Amino acid sequence: MKNIFYFATALLLATGCGNKNSTDSTSEEQVETSGIVVTQDQFDANGLRLGTMEKRTFPKIVEASGMIDVPPENRASVNAFMGGFVKSTSLLVGDRVKKGQLLVILENQEFVQMQQDYLEVFNQLDFLKAEFERNQTLFEEKIASQKNYLQAKSNYEMAIAHYRGLKEQLQMLNISPNKVEQGNITPQAAIYAPISGSITKMNVAIGSYVSPATEILEIIDNDHIHLELTVFEKDILKVKKDQKIEFRTPEASEETFEAEVHLVGASIDDANKSIKVHGHLAQEDETGFLPGMFVDALIMTDTIQDWALPEEAVIESEGGYYVLKLNSKENGNYTFEQVSVKQGESYDGHTRIIAEGLNETDEFLTKGAFNLIGG
Repeated sequence: MKNIFYFATALLLATGCGNKNSTDSTSEEQVETSGIVVTQDQFDANGLRLGTMEKRTFPKIVEASGMIDVPPENRASVNAFMGGFVKSTSLLVGDRVKKGQLLVILENQEFVQMQQDYLEVFNQLDFLKAEFERNQTLFEEKIASQKNYLQAKSNYEMAIAHYRGLKEQLQMLNISPNKVEQGNITPQAAIYAPISGSITKMNVAIGSYVSPATEILEIIDNDHIHLELTVFEKDILKVKKDQKIEFRTPEASEETFEAEVHLVGASIDDANKSIKVHGHLAQEDETGFLPGMFVDALIMTDTIQDWALPEEAVIESEGGYYVLKLNSKENGNYTFEQVSVKQGESYDGHTRIIAEGLNETDEFLTKGAFNLIGG
């Protein structure tokens, strides 16, 4: 609804008067007094509001985009150290697991062969050690030749190396060397969770074969999440540690969240002339963010103080920006002047006003201006 009225007092006074001087006077008065007039009833009925400019702080902003991510230590890709067939697993994507929890059991006859080799060399150690010590004594007493002594020493040391290597491999497969030494040999190897977190990928099923190059599953711990932002070369020197970040996840929510710059990358990506900026969230425990979410971010690099009005007071019309300045209030009527301004930065619901001839005592229509200018 348009509530636009123009003063025409002189025109009304001219009604019934036909002389030329009176008409000229009326025309001049009409130009001088024309404005946008709103009655008190219209002012109240439309919820209009007046206000003055106020000094506010506006940040200088660097725009960036990126994603929600987790540190490397909070992401685990689970693989097998040796190939095998999946004997059992009960996990699904989204399941929560604890560090050390059983994930998958693999089965392979090569596990059996490895244990047999380990048991064989384990049982030889006592004999080879005794043979080495006997030849060492004989050599020191000049009874045995140096060749026999060195051969016995070599055999014993090679067996120890073989024993230790096989033991490490069994431990990597989570097969107990102690049980193997007791004669307990199994064709199965277990894989346990290296970290606590949630299953985000599950790439195998019972009966499928996995090789050491196969990613069986992925675990992500969301207890600590952060921002990974991309800042372009033209803005790199403006970004510093501890600067405030405001960001949104446009696909998930219109709410604005806060973070701060924690690390700024030390090298530029030649492909797109950008640098990575790592940000820490202010309240990461309360957000429910998930790794991989896209974010739009504003990095506050500096601040400036200037006069401002609420965003609703500044109206774009015909390619320009305008505010309605109160010229007078008489007989219950509000008279406004449409003033052209240059729109500055907008932040926190307010817009920076750049114009000559305005001062802090001037009153402006801060609510409802759109109906009078842009309606």
